[in-house]
Amino acid sequence: MIDKSKLNYGKLGGLLPAIIVDNDTDAVLMLGFMNTEALEQTLTTKKVTFFSRTKKKLWVKGETSGNFLELIDIKTDCDNDTLLVYAKPQGPTCHTGDYSCFGVKENHSKFLLQLYSLIKSRKTELPAGSYTTTLYQKGTNRIIQKVGEEAIETVIAAKNRDRNEIINEVSDLFYHLFVMLAEQDIEFDEIIDNLHSRNHPLEKK
Repeated sequence: MIDKSKLNYGKLGGLLPAIIVDNDTDAVLMLGFMNTEALEQTLTTKKVTFFSRTKKKLWVKGETSGNFLELIDIKTDCDNDTLLVYAKPQGPTCHTGDYSCFGVKENHSKFLLQLYSLIKSRKTELPAGSYTTTLYQKGTNRIIQKVGEEAIETVIAAKNRDRNEIINEVSDLFYHLFVMLAEQDIEFDEIIDNLHSRNHPLEKK
């Protein structure tokens, strides 16, 4: 979290801009303002709370709609006068019913990183009853074999132009590729960085 003693409330008369970000997607959801009481209530209740400049009082985001923002983390900028609030939205954030006040659409690409992190943790924790645990216990050859099987099934689904099967088989292939990468101690970020280095800038591709 943050060091409250370093926060600079002086620039906006006791208020700090608070940029709300979806913790799962990194999408910007809204902008609000917090005073010391709003920040303290946010940290205590884990529900994002603002200071309303029009009503001159605290308001909990979602207290009317039920679309609360569950606090995950708070960071500050280099001047300690702006907050970056990571939250899990419990429904649409905008009063119009949109996911974001800025018209940003929900994007689950960050989930791939979260999934890889989970698969990697299975390698050391080996929880009972987990299919991933079973793969790790059977060893490298079985994991590689599964990647090959899923790749073939993906090709067959594509050859048959079966949309649902393509989606399912590609999902299975991604999962088994992640297991293989984790088993061989290759970070998913290394793949992303490699792709980026090959194709940057994208305009020249």
